[in-house]
Amino acid sequence: MSMHDYEFWFVVGSQFLYGEEVLETVAARAAEMAAALNASGSLPCPLIYKVTAKTCGEITDLVREANHDPRCAGIVAWCHTFSPSKMWINGLVDLRKPYCHLATQYNRDIPNEQIDMDFMNLNQAAHGDREHGFLGARLRLPRKVIAGYWQDEAVQRRLGDWMRVAVGVAFSRSLKVMRFGDNMREVAVTEGDKVEAQIKLGWQVNTWPVGQLVEAMEAVTEEQIDALVEEYRQNYDLNPDDLETIRYQAREELAMKAMLDGEGCMAFANTFQDLYGMRQLPGLATQHLMAQGYGYGGEGDWKVAAMTAILKAMSEGQNGGTAFMEDYTYHLEPGNQYSLGAHMLEVCPSVAAERPRIEVHPLGIGDREPPARLVFEGHEGEAIVVSLVDMGGRFRLICQDIRCVKPIFPMPNLPVARVMWQPLPDLTTGVECWITAGGAHHTVLSYDVTAEQMRDWARMMDIEFVHITEDTTLENLEHDLFLSDLAWKLRGR
Repeated sequence: MSMHDYEFWFVVGSQFLYGEEVLETVAARAAEMAAALNASGSLPCPLIYKVTAKTCGEITDLVREANHDPRCAGIVAWCHTFSPSKMWINGLVDLRKPYCHLATQYNRDIPNEQIDMDFMNLNQAAHGDREHGFLGARLRLPRKVIAGYWQDEAVQRRLGDWMRVAVGVAFSRSLKVMRFGDNMREVAVTEGDKVEAQIKLGWQVNTWPVGQLVEAMEAVTEEQIDALVEEYRQNYDLNPDDLETIRYQAREELAMKAMLDGEGCMAFANTFQDLYGMRQLPGLATQHLMAQGYGYGGEGDWKVAAMTAILKAMSEGQNGGTAFMEDYTYHLEPGNQYSLGAHMLEVCPSVAAERPRIEVHPLGIGDREPPARLVFEGHEGEAIVVSLVDMGGRFRLICQDIRCVKPIFPMPNLPVARVMWQPLPDLTTGVECWITAGGAHHTVLSYDVTAEQMRDWARMMDIEFVHITEDTTLENLEHDLFLSDLAWKLRGR
């Protein structure tokens, strides 16, 4: 399902105490608010007004319906009047969808001349939302609280951002990851508990032999390759002197896509150590698949493959870009320090500053033919890099704020896609914090997804979140990691 296939349900709390006229007004205003929010252009999915909830039965029935409706990606609640929240308990205890508490009110300002007791009885969100907030805290309910006037752009943007995270949760719950062979030998961080990943995150991670991929490659027709190469021409600068190598990458892409789609997988991983029967490591093939929304992980890293796909699903329709990434080398000049992000071949062209070009060069690893790959520079802008690691008994999501810059050197002899950035708070402190937290060498870089969204996603998935920001110090991070480790052990995670 794409972003536009999902919807969110708007539930407004009230009670019978205020009479039928008040309830009719509440329902009319709720429908008006949903329509206006949908028309604002800030929400990626429609907000559907469902009910003004007045009883335990109404809420319980609606939650059961939401749990079993694949189109419903989450519930947004607001209390127009005072809504006694004990009646929400049975429903919220059973809720399996993301939950947002929108703490707002219909009117922006206090109407000085019109305010009277009738107005006060109708417009009780200020304390109705606090009653509802207590219950959420009492239930330890994973929730997003957004406070502010519902017509303010900032509030609408935050609600839209939360919706994208909720879609990422729905995507995660049904995500399948295809591993072509195993992970790179003797590497620690690419290992992990696949059973726990399915329990906590919903991922189905399984292996298909490389020999089956070779068989699928043999089944690709020349006509299919012709069509895909023409698509390459439309999107990238192509050197016709290397056409046969490019056609081989097209064959690999078509075979991988056929297997991925046939199994319903939206992410995949491979390794240069397991290419039996293949002439080239998929480079251009992998990059073009990522440009279509598939997640990828190098050296068999199924965790980063899944996270790449999830962040791409969350950022659908945005144009900053999201890519599989790796810190490859540092520039350590005092006062002018940068990290150069790249990989052997597989960086998604969604982050390119200009039209990528297809080039063919020796790889120097894997003992195969020189593969075609897309070469480009990443664009400037604020971004994040994220890493999901298995801490043994629980997952930790590490997120670092970065500032991407135009590479300070042209690097004419480096034939790979590359992005250069300044990690926050600075390179050396950022590296120390990243290593202390256990961050992997593979990451997902995104210009579109924010740290707040990743924090929300971690909360919804019930996993640990670590954020390295411009204010982070190693001392404070070590203290926070110590307390977090204790807390998660007490929770039995």
